[in-house]
Amino acid sequence: MMTDFSVLSAILDAYPYQIVFCDRNHIIQYMNKAAHKRYDGRIGIGDSIFGCHNQDSCQKIEAFLTRADAGEEEMFEAINPARQEREFFTPVRDQQGKVIGYFERHEFYGELKDNGISGIG
Repeated sequence: MMTDFSVLSAILDAYPYQIVFCDRNHIIQYMNKAAHKRYDGRIGIGDSIFGCHNQDSCQKIEAFLTRADAGEEEMFEAINPARQEREFFTPVRDQQGKVIGYFERHEFYGELKDNGISGIG
């Protein structure tokens, strides 16, 4: 069976945390269901990820991309105590190992909450 975009999208939509994939120019190319719900129109596909980050965060993202180009894989980004989340920067590579983009991955570190998507409660 050939895996197509709709299957991959469904897999990512089943993941209860936000995934926002950006290309190397920091343009959002994909958001899973949890990300659409969280950002609710504030950012979307085709927007720059820098539109929802302050200058310090933008510089960190650039540094993460440089580290990914040097071979690092998923990197811890920050803790958001208000949302009880850990945030990670995860590079995405093509078949030759070249970084083609990245995604921010969020996960709860506190008590799991119902985010309206997975039925966790």
